Amino acid sequence: MPLITSPHLDAPDDFYEALIDAHRDLPTAESHALNARLVLLLANHIGSLDVLRQALLAARAEALRPSLAP
Repeated sequence: MPLITSPHLDAPDDFYEALIDAHRDLPTAESHALNARLVLLLANHIGSLDVLRQALLAARAEALRPSLAP
């Protein structure tokens, strides 16, 4: 099963708002812990190690891409 990388959320702005709200007023360490728990919950929901590996590779490639910001 291939990783879906094209826009796929039915309400992306609403999701982004909910994500920001979940982090609101959390100290940095707790915000990082929330992200880790969220990743693990979503990984469990996906369930496919192949898809998860594709996601890890895609996310890492994006992290290593040179930034266009000054």
